[in-house]
This record gives sequence, structure tokens and C-alpha cells, in this order.
Amino acid sequence: MAHTLDLEGITKAISGMGVEEGALISTLGNSHKDHRKLFRKASKSFFVEDEERAFEKCHDHFVKHLKIEFSRFTNAVVMWSMHPWERDARLVKKALKKGDEAYNLIVEVSCTRSSEDLLGARKAYHSLFDQSMEEDIASHVHGSQRKLLVGLVSAYRYEGKEVKESSAKSDAKILAEAVASSGERAIENDEVVRILSTRSKLHLEHLYKHFNQIKGSDLLGGVSESSLINEALLCLLKPSVYFSKILNASLNKDADKGTKKWLTRVFVTRADHSDMKDIAEEYNQLYGEPLAQTIQEKIKGNYRDFLLTLLSKSN
Repeated sequence: MAHTLDLEGITKAISGMGVEEGALISTLGNSHKDHRKLFRKASKSFFVEDEERAFEKCHDHFVKHLKIEFSRFTNAVVMWSMHPWERDARLVKKALKKGDEAYNLIVEVSCTRSSEDLLGARKAYHSLFDQSMEEDIASHVHGSQRKLLVGLVSAYRYEGKEVKESSAKSDAKILAEAVASSGERAIENDEVVRILSTRSKLHLEHLYKHFNQIKGSDLLGGVSESSLINEALLCLLKPSVYFSKILNASLNKDADKGTKKWLTRVFVTRADHSDMKDIAEEYNQLYGEPLAQTIQEKIKGNYRDFLLTLLSKSN
């Protein structure tokens, strides 16, 4: 027992998102068994004393916590190593398995990828799951959400620089009327689905300008009772704002287990693209703190270092 165990240091190393692997190696790895016993006795939130049998046992939540935090770095590396098409195909499949609460992920993939990358994700879906993405969505999703999601993932948007101003203005009027209608929800309107699932992103930018002039309100201010419609609009028109909000939610100290996973998703799917720089700038503007500083302060260990490395690619 040459040295005492830094109980506070160990607790800090395994608390929060990620773990400080180096600190655990140097402290726990070199510790005497009596030191570890003192750590277990002092860490009431991690261990509980079984007085009858005279030993300290782990809380189940502590075991789950450690498994999750140690796996963050591993999962990030695995996702980063995948072909982007496969990664997106697996994200869509996972969203379908989770159900309604995760359908926004399908919107994200279909509305923030290029036409070629979305087509590639559909090809990867064939290879991985022996069915099309469209038919799998159609068989799992029901009601008005089905038509929108199938339409979005089926899109192959024009990515040129030409926009017909008259068409953009006409579409803006259609959308404005659909939003104002009290007898039909926007997500049930075939014309709304057509516009969102077929028009180029540049066309939609012009539509956005005309809509705001017609309605006198911001199209991105939550125009629909459907969160999928609102998120599709945000992803198509201002993806850097969408991803910044996703990052902020995932970094919130009170975020649940599922929400925290969004952090890895955003970094590994956007780090190879120019918009990662836009996302970092938007995050700074929205929340008053550089994204790199937030990651440095809130994330630990290899997971932190990996995320910062991916972020540095945008520079």
C-alpha cells in the first residue's frame, strides 16, 4: 500500500459522458486491493454494502453506466469506419425498430444528405437488409407519416442552380394555405408532401422567402402540428441550425441515454462534410460558446479526443 487512492479523481473519471481512461489506468491499475475496498465503501452512489455477507456490491445502474460510457468511444470509431451509405442505412433501420419517437432520424438522413448519398443509402439498405428502404418504411409506419417519410427517402433532388421563381412563389402560396387550413393537417396534404419530397433545396430557399412575405411569419417557427414537417423544413432549409440544436440537446446534463447518443451521430456523419464548420459556427452563435470548448469541458477521455479530432477536420 505505497500510496493512497485518489477517490475524488476516480469518481470524476467515471462521471459524466465518456471516461478518463488514463486516470483509471494510473490509479485503479496501480491500486492495492485495500484501496479499492475503501473506494467501494466511500462510493455510496456506486456500491451498496451487503452487511450480512460482508462485501460491497455494485449498483446495477453503476454497471450499466460504465458499460455505456466505455462504449461511447468504441461506437464512435465503428460508425466512423463504416461507409457513409451503410451508416445511414443502419441509422434508418434503427429508427424503424425504435418506432414513432425516432422517425425524426429518418427525416434527418433523407433531408440533409446529397441526392447521391441518399441514393447510396438506399442501395446499402438493399445489401444489408434484403429489402428496399421505402418498402420497410411503408410496412412499419402508418397513417399520414408514412406518405411523408416514403416521399422523403425516395427523393433524388435536383442540385443545380436554376430556380423558377414563379413555381417557388406558387409553392409558397400552397404551403401557406395548407398551414392556414383548419380542416386538414399539413402532413395530410398531398401538395405539401410533394413540395417537401421533390423540390430542390435551392427552390425551397426561394419558397421560404416568399412564404415569409405572404404570411408575415417565419416558416421555420413551427408552422405544423407535425414535428416531422417542422423538422423536415429545418433540415432542408437550415441544417446547421438543426444539427446545432441536436448537439445542444445531447450535451445537456439532464439528457437521457438516447438523446446523448445524438452527439456521436452528428460528429461521425458530418465531420467529412463542409457543413461541420457551419454547424460549429452556428452552435457558437446560438449558445455563446465554441463547440470545441463545450466538448473539452463536458466530455472525457478517448471519446473527447476523438470528437475533437473529427471537429478539427473542419478547420
